[in-house]
Amino acid sequence: MKNIALVGIGKIAVDQHVPALMASDDWALTATVSRVGTVDGVPAFTDFDAMLAAHSQISVISLCLPPVPRFAYAARAIAAGRHVMLEKPPGATLAEVQLLSTLAAQADVTLFATWHSRMARGVAAAKAFLSDKTITKVEITWHEDVRRWHPGQSWVFEPGGMGVFDPGINALSIMTEILPMPVYLQNAVLRVPENCQTPIQAELQFSNNVHASFDWLKQGDQQWDITVHTQSDEVTLLDGGNRCVMNGVPSTQTSLDEYPALYARMAQLIDEGQSDVDLSPMIHVADAMACGQREMVDPFHF
Repeated sequence: MKNIALVGIGKIAVDQHVPALMASDDWALTATVSRVGTVDGVPAFTDFDAMLAAHSQISVISLCLPPVPRFAYAARAIAAGRHVMLEKPPGATLAEVQLLSTLAAQADVTLFATWHSRMARGVAAAKAFLSDKTITKVEITWHEDVRRWHPGQSWVFEPGGMGVFDPGINALSIMTEILPMPVYLQNAVLRVPENCQTPIQAELQFSNNVHASFDWLKQGDQQWDITVHTQSDEVTLLDGGNRCVMNGVPSTQTSLDEYPALYARMAQLIDEGQSDVDLSPMIHVADAMACGQREMVDPFHF
C-alpha cells in the first residue's frame, strides 16, 4: 500500500476522497492537513511543512485545497520528492500548472491533474462509440444549485474561484475526452452578479456546432447532460456522465465510481513512472474568461 496525505479537509474531501481512500487496497491515509477539518483515526496537522517533516514515509500528497493556494503546496511537495495529485481545476492559472509539470519531471515524481468527471461510469463507452464518427451537433446542459453543492463557500465567487465554471469545467473535461476532434471557443456570454467577481451563468458557443449552457441557480432536479449528434447516431450522457444512452439504448458502464477510479489511476501512474497533466478543459475556461461578454445581474447571497 502507498502512504498518502490528504491536504484540505473540506466538503469534497469528506464526501469523495476519504471514502475512496478508505475503501482502496492501494492506499493508506496516513495524515491530513487542514486548518479545521480532520478524519477520525488519522493524524491531523495544521502545518503542511510539519507534516512533511514528520512523515517521510508518505510518498503521495493529494491536494483538495481551493485552486488559488494550491500551487505553493504542490511545489513544496514536489521539492520534498513526493508525488502529487491535484483536485480539479489543477490550479488558478495555466502557467502555474505548466510549471508544476516541469518541476515534477525534473524531480522524477508523478503529477496527476485529475478530472473526476472523465471517470464517470458512462464516459468511456461514449468515447469509444464516437471515436470514428463525424460530429454534427453537441448540446451541453450543466445546471445545478450552488447553494446545495457549495454551501456558504464564498471563495467560488472570488478571483480564481471560477464561479459557475467550477462545475462547468467538469462538462468541458468530458467534452474534451469524448469528442474525436478538437474544438475552440467562438463566443461566450458570462452573467456576473453585481457583488461577485466570477459568473453564475454562462453560455458558450464552440466551433463544430458545440454549445454549452452553465447555470448555478437551478432549483429542484439538477441537470448534467451532454447530447452528441453524428450523421446517423445520437449519444447522450446523463447524470454527469454516469449513464450513457446510444440511439435510445443504455450502454455498458464501467465498474468504478469516479474517485475510486481516480485513485486507481494515480496508483497506476506512480507504478509506471508517468504523469498525466491535460489542461484542455482549463484552456476553454481561460478563453471564456478572457473573451466572454460580461452581463451584470442581480446580487447573489448564500
